[in-house]
Amino acid sequence: MSNPIPHTNTDDKETGFLDQTLRPSRWEDYIGQKNIKDNLHILLTAAKERQHPPEHILFYGPPGLGKTTLAYLVAKETNTQIKVTSGPAILKVGDLASVLTNLSSGDILFIDEIHRLNKAIEEVLYPAMESGTLDIIIGKGPSARTIQLDLPPFTLIAATTRIAMISAPLRSRFSGGVFKLEFYSNDEIAEIVRRSAKILNIDIHPAAVAEVAMRSRFTPRTANYHLKRCRDYAQINKTDLTHDIVEKALVLLGVDNVGLTSADRDILKTIITKFGGGPVGLNTIAAALSEEQSTIEEVYEPYLIRLGLLERTPRGRIATDKAFVHMGQKGSAKLL
Repeated sequence: MSNPIPHTNTDDKETGFLDQTLRPSRWEDYIGQKNIKDNLHILLTAAKERQHPPEHILFYGPPGLGKTTLAYLVAKETNTQIKVTSGPAILKVGDLASVLTNLSSGDILFIDEIHRLNKAIEEVLYPAMESGTLDIIIGKGPSARTIQLDLPPFTLIAATTRIAMISAPLRSRFSGGVFKLEFYSNDEIAEIVRRSAKILNIDIHPAAVAEVAMRSRFTPRTANYHLKRCRDYAQINKTDLTHDIVEKALVLLGVDNVGLTSADRDILKTIITKFGGGPVGLNTIAAALSEEQSTIEEVYEPYLIRLGLLERTPRGRIATDKAFVHMGQKGSAKLL
């Protein structure tokens, strides 16, 4: 049997907010996304030498890849305060004005899910990003007047999971760069699992690390979730975190050997057994599963397509030959 990876004593303490505990606080601890880190290093170093705040930055990509963590690391690198809000929290122009006028010189404003800002608020954000001014209209009708407030120099860092929903004028104002976060490799996820295990003082066998990584959908947040649940299972059963324990814990969670959940498998099973492998329309699949179409399309399908288990065609969804094999079903995908 492989020797377990020993835990190490760290200054980090496990608290009620485990996600915050596991979030990297140094660039050296942020694993993966090398191209983005290299670009940010140049951007931040050049801005520091000019003694200017960095230009505005937009991060986009699927949830759980580290967009928020990058924003905090930028703030740490520039030694500035970061103020955090989100698109849904800014309901009216006054909310945005309150946030902007409370910034100090050099502060970073992080807006998560920025695609959910409404258009009226976007119009106010444009001059704030470009020229550091805030235009506020006071009053209504003929007596209305505009007040222009000067804002301190600041950097806006935004994150979104749906960049297509951000208007072109807003995207173009992120002069510091628009960066797409890519999915992680299994080796990178394994490194993240080992780091998280050390922080949480978990004894985990090398084979168990590989198993957690393989089932984590190429996503650090999912890997950390699986690690914590496997830790719970091992704790309750008074045993080490071995490969066998990880398998049992993840099977209990409904996660198979490639990271598919029961919901993912239900989609494939429905297409294969009820509709002969497809093609079948999204609305039909949704009706058969009593699930929202948007949930299937945005939550489940991307990973199935990434693994090559599902295809989107003009005639509908098709389960691939690989899906038939994975689900243990005879037959093959239909040819259009």
